[in-house]
Amino acid sequence: MNFAHMRATFKHGIAAIILMAAAISAAGQTPSAGSPEPLPRVELPLVDPIGVMPAASPEAPPVAPAVQQLLDFKDSDVKFDLRDLMDVLRDRRHEGWVLAAYPDPKTSRPLIGAGFTLDLPEREHLQRDPLNPHTFIEPSSAELWQAAGLDADRLQSILDQYNKNLAAWKAKKFRKKISTLTPQITDDDATQLLRVAAIQAIVNAKAYCRNFDSYSASQQMALSQLVYQMGFNLQEFGVFLNLINSDASALAQVGDTSSAPNSAGAVGASGSEVEYWKAVQKSLMQSQWARLYRVRAVAVIAMLDPQYSDAPPVAERRVGATLRPAVLHRRRDRGTPSLRVASHSRHAAGATRKKKSSTRSN
Repeated sequence: MNFAHMRATFKHGIAAIILMAAAISAAGQTPSAGSPEPLPRVELPLVDPIGVMPAASPEAPPVAPAVQQLLDFKDSDVKFDLRDLMDVLRDRRHEGWVLAAYPDPKTSRPLIGAGFTLDLPEREHLQRDPLNPHTFIEPSSAELWQAAGLDADRLQSILDQYNKNLAAWKAKKFRKKISTLTPQITDDDATQLLRVAAIQAIVNAKAYCRNFDSYSASQQMALSQLVYQMGFNLQEFGVFLNLINSDASALAQVGDTSSAPNSAGAVGASGSEVEYWKAVQKSLMQSQWARLYRVRAVAVIAMLDPQYSDAPPVAERRVGATLRPAVLHRRRDRGTPSLRVASHSRHAAGATRKKKSSTRSN
C-alpha cells in the first residue's frame, strides 16, 4: 500500500469517527455496556480499494456530417438490393478481396478488402449543378473506417505496417506477395468497409445524376458501380454527365440530335428512350476507362440499357461487340519488333511479292 493510499484511508476513517460521534451526541446517549440501544445508522463514504476513484469516461468523438449521412442510409433509398452491389464489387474479377493492406497498381496507395483506400484525406467536392439538390460527400478514409464501426488505432497500426512493407519491398514486389500476406482484418470487417464505401458511391451517384431516383434498378446500380470505380475522377466525364443530366447540346456532340431528352430526364417526342440510352452508353464506351478496364466496363455500361432486365447477356454482348480493348504500344525490346512494325513488315513483304509476281508475269 503506498503513502497516498494510506493517507486517503486515514482521512476516510477520521471522517467516519466524527460522523459517528455527532450522531451519538444528537441522540443524547453515551456508549456503555448497559446501553443496548442500537445507534442511528450512519452512511459512511465508500473507500476505493486501490486508493483511486474511477475517472469520468471521455466523451465519444463527434460524428462528422458525412459519416452521419452514411449511417442514415436506408435500403429503400435505392431500387436495387445493396447486397447485390456488394457482391459485384467483392467479385475478384472487379476489385478483388484482400484482408491485408496492399498497394494500388497505379498509385501505390494502400488498399484493403474490396479496394478500400486506407489513407485518403477528406476532400471538398462542390455541387456545380444548380438543378441537383443532392450534395457530394468525400469523407476521409479514417471517417469511413469510423462509420464501419472499426477501431481507429487498428487503422494506424495497419498503415504503419504497410509503410514498412512498402519501404522494404517496393510496390512491384509487394503486389507479388499479396497472396502470402497475413490478414489484418476479418471478413466481417472488410464487408463493413465495403458497405460504407458502396453507400458513399450511391450518395455521390445521386449528386452526379439529378434524375437518379427515376432510373430503373439496374441503371441505378450501374451508376453506383461507376462512381465506386471512378470516384472523384468521374467529374472529368463531361459529355457523359451532360447527357445523363439531359443536356440536349451534349447529345448533339455524340452525333444523335434526334433523340435529345427534355429537362425532366424523359426522352422528347422526336426520339426514343432506347436511342437516348444508347447515346449515354456510347459516351462511356469512348472513354479511356472503358478501354483499359473492358470487362468491368462492359458489365456496367450494359446495365444502362433500359431493356437490360429482359436479357442481361444480350445487353452485355451488344456492348462487348462495340467496345474494343485498348491497343497498348509497348516499348520495343532489342531484337523483338513491335506489333506495329511486324504488321508493317508483313504488309510490305506481301506487296513486294505481288510486285515481283506482276513483273514476272509481264
